[in-house]
Amino acid sequence: MAVVAVGCQKKEAAPAGGGAGMQGMPVQTAAVKLAPVPQTSEYVATIKSRRSATLMPQVMGAITQIRVHSGDRVAAGQVLMEIDPRQQQAMVESLRATERQKKALFDYNTIEVDRQRKLFEAGIISHDTYQQEQQTYDNTKADYEAAVQSRKTQEQLLDYYTIRAPFAGVVGDIPIHIGDLVAPMNSPPNVLTTVDDVGDLEAYIYIPTERSGQVKQGLGVDLTDTEGNLIEKTKINFISAEVDTTVQGILVKAPVHPSPEVMRNAQLVKARVIWSTVPMAVVPVLAVTRQGGQTFVFVAAQQNGHLVAQQTAVTVGDTVGNNYSISSGLKPGDKVIVSSTQFLVNGMPVMQLPGA
Repeated sequence: MAVVAVGCQKKEAAPAGGGAGMQGMPVQTAAVKLAPVPQTSEYVATIKSRRSATLMPQVMGAITQIRVHSGDRVAAGQVLMEIDPRQQQAMVESLRATERQKKALFDYNTIEVDRQRKLFEAGIISHDTYQQEQQTYDNTKADYEAAVQSRKTQEQLLDYYTIRAPFAGVVGDIPIHIGDLVAPMNSPPNVLTTVDDVGDLEAYIYIPTERSGQVKQGLGVDLTDTEGNLIEKTKINFISAEVDTTVQGILVKAPVHPSPEVMRNAQLVKARVIWSTVPMAVVPVLAVTRQGGQTFVFVAAQQNGHLVAQQTAVTVGDTVGNNYSISSGLKPGDKVIVSSTQFLVNGMPVMQLPGA
């Protein structure tokens, strides 16, 4: 009985010790698979409005009212500011008085020429007398019509004293102040303000000339902010036929339709041009670690009949959702470890968890 008991104890102890040594650290794995990965280049893009107006004075005078502030949204035709119109209004009133005077004389001669015509037809006055009256009538008619046109012209000039928005948009900087004297011929010219149509924007992107053979309309463009957050997905719809010699690049444009709170005229953003899409190996972001400037993953590999963590250097590309694209170091089907990677060392025994 005693011998049997000892034998039983040895049989129970041996598997326990051997099993603990063979199991290793439990880990989750993910199989490397191929996925379509965009091949991109990143550039700096400038956002510009398709419609942008710089408002400058067309008449001389002092600014009397500024009814808007920089950044205000305005409707087409909305009054932005006013230039003192009193001198012009006085001129218009003077011309109206002259017009009334010319009208009175024209009305009198209209009646008179009709009376003289009747006297001529009755043989009471000579043809020369009637012709003289007709000439007087023609002269007063021309004077009256000239007075009307002169008054209308000066009235139209009154419109230039009221500065209105040429279209709906956002008001830019207002460098002038109430009381400032402005004039159309000042040097440098007086800029009153600008209005930009923020609902109709374009991204201006300069592509290096070495990429000229790859540029084509319809290429996808991802616009991102300085932190890499996606603002909008768009496409190239314009390619310049000339190279801009100042930057040695080709101008391309892509339409932009964000809200004005997200993007404004003259704003700089990042533009990622998508040249093509190719299948590449991808792994979860959690599988990738960095050490000493090197990027690597741990692959669950068989070694002497056991599963171990094999440290493998990889070349990482762009992110694709929650995955990294891998350009070298892995092949489809490899099983990368995605849990407890901070505790792993090369060659360490691991145990794949069920379902991983």
